Amino acid sequence: MTRRVLLADDEPLIRIGLRAVIDAEPDLEVVAEADDGAAVLPLVRMSAPDVVLMDIRMPLVDGIQATRQILATVPHPPKILVVTTFESDENVYAALRAGAQGFVLKRARPQEIVGAIRVVADGDSLLFPAAIRALAGRFGGGATGAPLAEAGLTQREADVLRLMARGRSNTEIAGELFVGVQTVKTHVGNILTKLAARDRTQAVIAAYESGFV
Repeated sequence: MTRRVLLADDEPLIRIGLRAVIDAEPDLEVVAEADDGAAVLPLVRMSAPDVVLMDIRMPLVDGIQATRQILATVPHPPKILVVTTFESDENVYAALRAGAQGFVLKRARPQEIVGAIRVVADGDSLLFPAAIRALAGRFGGGATGAPLAEAGLTQREADVLRLMARGRSNTEIAGELFVGVQTVKTHVGNILTKLAARDRTQAVIAAYESGFV
């Protein structure tokens, strides 16, 4: 299965480099490029990418605004992976709260970039627990979704959320809790519903901001 990627970055050299890295992979394909966030939404509708590699700082519409526009107006939106220079940037956290599934550094190795694309395309969030914890501590402005104290998580759901916040995949969580992967997926779905969270990233942000983790 080929994963379709849209590049959004105002620097042509960055787009050229990313396209070369992505198109070299047999299961990845760049289907469109945008040089500003204003062009992203129309291109998403035209090209139907699976993943948008989204720069944050663009001149007219930044990546945070573009992320919100996509998630608010596209019925089946692509996954959004923020590309950033600094992981400690306040804008990275704002993009994650807006709905991006994860972030990758521009200085990352090519295989790290394509690996990140595959992770978010397959439905997992790309979480770096230490970085998310630090960002939540510096820039968190209140819990995302329902307060955890009022969410009514079961003990097992709470255990799953703690492991999600540590960056564990469903398979890793299943191994640690000695349950099946499908059981973990059910727990994750229940957690998202109870926290009114769009995805794993939103649930983990809520966990850190509320002090649950």
